[in-house]
Amino acid sequence: MQTLRDLPALRAAVETLKSDGKPLVLVPTMGALHDGHMALVEEARRHGRHVVVSIFVNPKQFGPNEDLDAYPRREAKDAQMLSAVGADILWAPTVEVMYSAGFATNISVTGISDGLDGAARPGHFDGVATVVTKLFNQVRPDVAIFGEKDYQQLAVIRRFVADLDIPIEIIGMPTQRAEDGLALSSRNAYLTEEERKAALALPRALGEAKRQIEKGDPVEGALAKAIASLAAHGFGPVDYVTLCDAATLEPMAVLDRPARLLGAAKLGSTRLIDNIAVDPA
Repeated sequence: MQTLRDLPALRAAVETLKSDGKPLVLVPTMGALHDGHMALVEEARRHGRHVVVSIFVNPKQFGPNEDLDAYPRREAKDAQMLSAVGADILWAPTVEVMYSAGFATNISVTGISDGLDGAARPGHFDGVATVVTKLFNQVRPDVAIFGEKDYQQLAVIRRFVADLDIPIEIIGMPTQRAEDGLALSSRNAYLTEEERKAALALPRALGEAKRQIEKGDPVEGALAKAIASLAAHGFGPVDYVTLCDAATLEPMAVLDRPARLLGAAKLGSTRLIDNIAVDPA
């Protein structure tokens, strides 16, 4: 595996890889890799002969009071993990390479990015859309793979790829979970032992709300119970627990089409997100 940090070297290496005509797959990450990321890379291997994994902690998607400086960074260990699963290139640019002097361009996706994390984290999805567009232009993959844990992010990426006629297939991978059901996340490393136990309230609250809604209980009541359960387990503030259209992320008051139940809340100093599918009878 090659670890590359400058754009000319990346483009030369990508050109060499693509010379055999086989598909090239990109897995964008912010590092601090875990089994969920490894599942993305393994899926990438199934979709193409060549795999590029990017590691870039993107300052443009962090708000002024968020955890940019504290976000876990452990590139040496990440590189070992990626080499072991057969990645071809680790693309690890610096901030100066990604955003050169005078950088003044912003990609903004309206509508689908407005609510949920878009409301809770102003500017976040502009940062995501901008950096992912740059990664697509830098690597020029045929396929890109993202996890469904960041469901709104995946929807935003699909939207701008369609809108901008970007010739890349976007694949969403189901959320990878620990044995006890907690969604795998680099931010789980922030949790204390007691917080890690309490964190299970999030997937459990979403699961119970899903059962209530699918059996026909009122959506508003099921969401209120989920929020109350999170508060009882030490979460606060709860940014949202919402039922949305699975494609458009428009809020839903009645389960009459495929939906997604999404939640985000803070536990101690750590903000956790999760989501599950909810299907009409």
